[in-house]
Amino acid sequence: MQTCARFCKITFMNTKLAAMVNFLRASCVALCLFVALCPSNVRGQARQADTAAMAALLSISGEVERPLKLTAADLAKLPRRIVRAKAHDGKETVFEGVLLGEVLRLAGVKFGEGLRGKNLALYLVVEAADNYRAVFALPELDPAFTERIVLLADRRDDKPLSAAEGALRVVVPDEKRQARWVRQVTSLVIRRAP
Repeated sequence: MQTCARFCKITFMNTKLAAMVNFLRASCVALCLFVALCPSNVRGQARQADTAAMAALLSISGEVERPLKLTAADLAKLPRRIVRAKAHDGKETVFEGVLLGEVLRLAGVKFGEGLRGKNLALYLVVEAADNYRAVFALPELDPAFTERIVLLADRRDDKPLSAAEGALRVVVPDEKRQARWVRQVTSLVIRRAP
């Protein structure tokens, strides 16, 4: 009798264990199917957001103390400015961003009392993704020389810039022609006039 009870108990436990194993197998199969069928953009959203936040938006090079690659997070730490200007379509637009001079200071570009003598021969080349370029003399970016605002904008009318404008663009509100309003800005290069 004792042997029979022991046999029944073992059989019952094996049946319960087999049911648990089958349940775990089915759960694993369901999870694998979910991962395989789930669109990659949903699976990778968090990873893409982290990567985008860490991706360099802007490089600063040339005759600077510290060549840099800046991310959106780096630019977000700088003082923000808002300006109103007429866009290419003639419509009044609000741009938000950081002063171009403040960005250059991060790389050690001299302004104020440091912008004199041989440093007055330095100029900035703003380069875009489509190879468009515009030049600014450093005194144009220095509050010690001028009240002019030259903004490196990342927002337009309280929204991120459009894909056509790129992540960053230059805005110079007081210029009559917008030829130096560079879109899709990728790099800032400091050079010396010969």
